[in-house]
Amino acid sequence: MIKEFTIQGEPKGKARPRFGQGRTYTPKATADYEAMVGMEYKRQCGGYMFPKTDKGIEVAIIAYFGIPKSASKKRRLDMACGGVKPTKKPDADNIGKIIMDGLNGIAFEDDAHVTRLTVDKEYSLEPHVHVVIYGEADDEHT
Repeated sequence: MIKEFTIQGEPKGKARPRFGQGRTYTPKATADYEAMVGMEYKRQCGGYMFPKTDKGIEVAIIAYFGIPKSASKKRRLDMACGGVKPTKKPDADNIGKIIMDGLNGIAFEDDAHVTRLTVDKEYSLEPHVHVVIYGEADDEHT
């Protein structure tokens, strides 16, 4: 079973937890983006939940960053064709974390069931994040 979906807009990374009033909390922007990831998965993939299997679940994430307007024409072309990769924040691991946390309990029961995660960073004329989830289908959804 393969499910894929897209989150429009500039890729975001998981922000560090904040501390205040004697407790730890997730920043609002991070919580909002995680909620949007879950909503887009439900909207585009029908809310299918991958079952836990011994073979695990694989997730591939490609974060497409917008090409800076300040870049020269030649550099913009190199960025659009994949010759130049984004080496800016957010880090690939933080992109993976915010997407996985947004899918936790929605696309799969627990992200501990994910055995392989890849995150690539690219440039695009239209910034977005594309997510592909591979796993075994449960019998009632095949």
